[in-house]
Amino acid sequence: MSESLQEFITSRGVSLRIDRAAGVIRGVKVLGLESQNGRSYLPEALAAAAGLYEGAKVNINHPKTFPSAPRDYQDRLGAIHNVLLRENEGLFADLHFNPQHPLAGQLAWDAEHAPENVGFSHNVVARTARRGERIVVEAITKVQSVDLVADPATTRGLFEVALTPNTSADGELSADARSQAIAELTAEELVRLRPDLVAAVAESLSQENAQLRSQLDALRAAQAVECKLAAAGRLLAEFRLPTPGGADAWTKAVISEAFWQSLLAAPDEPAMRRLVEERANLLSAAAAIEDGPYGEGGRNPSRLESLRLRAARRGQPISRDQFLVEMAGKADVDGAEFARAIR
Repeated sequence: MSESLQEFITSRGVSLRIDRAAGVIRGVKVLGLESQNGRSYLPEALAAAAGLYEGAKVNINHPKTFPSAPRDYQDRLGAIHNVLLRENEGLFADLHFNPQHPLAGQLAWDAEHAPENVGFSHNVVARTARRGERIVVEAITKVQSVDLVADPATTRGLFEVALTPNTSADGELSADARSQAIAELTAEELVRLRPDLVAAVAESLSQENAQLRSQLDALRAAQAVECKLAAAGRLLAEFRLPTPGGADAWTKAVISEAFWQSLLAAPDEPAMRRLVEERANLLSAAAAIEDGPYGEGGRNPSRLESLRLRAARRGQPISRDQFLVEMAGKADVDGAEFARAIR
């Protein structure tokens, strides 16, 4: 499986060569075959990873929160170059450091007089496997950082950090440090460290999104119905037709259930307008046949109003939808035929 590992290596017993003026310490140990954390590195894994360490930046101490946290500029000491694998020993390289760094003098003195104080802690992503009681590192896939630390032997675990003011004596982060670590945690690190948590959050969000989409679809459908009802009301008023829902015979005849449903099922407002206009024209034609050119009683009411009054007086509908639709668009309408249709 793929894990993030921190290993701590000192240069104890290593013969170092220091060039103070050039800012180079040659032959520092970067990684051994056996780590202080109980892991074994395959020689072929180290050989393949040598190129990943080439040019890796070297910082002073660990980040204050988690291994891949951004580093301050003043933490940067230098870089490692000329990485090579020594058989049965591990990876070695030259440490190029800034001679003007505030800690450059201390580093050079330790390298000359106490190389055990020159300890590296690297943070890598590696593929591991358990073989018996040992964890074997089969491949290093990414080198995230190399840090220069004072007490590498005091740390432990996969994401260890050296003892700092942010850690307790047993290596646990303080509450403030944990809060800062959480605040600086990136999405990539969360996916890598807690894929189960990310999957649970993704599933929860997916369900919530599906519910919200369903609610949105229902709201849009309701809004579409409201728009249709409003448009139908405007068109009926424009053509002086009654609105549906009335109990009188006139309303039931003119705005029948079949006509109302066909009006609401129209694809757009122009189609609705054509239906309403057709209904108004049919009723006007019926009024003209019943009343003649002058209206009722010399009052000359509108044709539709005349037809409505007569229907109310008789207490019966003035038309049947199926006959009116059949006669729609005919240039010449036989009076007898129309009279039969509206009785």
